[in-house]
Formats: sequence, structure tokens, C-alpha cells
Amino acid sequence: MTIEAYEPWIGQLRTTLEAEHAAHTERLTELAEASDDTEWESAEGHTRSALLASTQQNLAAVTEALQRIAEGRYGRCEKCGGSIPRERLEILPHARSCVPCQERAGR
Repeated sequence: MTIEAYEPWIGQLRTTLEAEHAAHTERLTELAEASDDTEWESAEGHTRSALLASTQQNLAAVTEALQRIAEGRYGRCEKCGGSIPRERLEILPHARSCVPCQERAGR
């Protein structure tokens, strides 16, 4: 399947990713504000720190996926240039590579 065949689905995905982006941004703001109120050396502080890092990573992944959509690069493997199957993108919308390239990178 070509990337062009993904167009209607990508429009829906863009809307979903934009909502996800807003949610992560809001969560990041909440965590940052809460960090001002909590002692970072406590167990709660370490948990908040981990949540903050995870939220930042998720926000970056969503932001990059939205940027690839805007640039017309979404659904293309950044390593081999081939198409990333829609099934993979449905499970992992911020996937940057196809499964074979991901597996090679993991070795």
C-alpha cells in the first residue's frame, strides 16, 4: 500500500495526535507545577521526576509524528525509505521505522 492511500486515515490520525499532544502538554504543565510544591529528594519526588521524563518523551514522539505528517514524510521508514505498514502505525503511531529496520537496529 502506498503512503497516498493512507491520506483519509492520516487526517483522522492527525486529529488524534493533536489531542494527545494537548493532553501531554497539560500533564507536563501539571507535573512541572507540582514539582515546585514537592521535595524532589522524596520517593514521591522521584516518581514525579520519572513521570515528567516519560511525559516529555511521549510529547516529543507525538510532536515528531505530527511534524512528519505536516512534511509528508509520515509512514516512511527513516532508515530504508520504504513504507511502514498501516497496521504498525495503528499500534505505534509515532513509529519511525519499519519492523525489519527496527530489528536490525536492536541487534
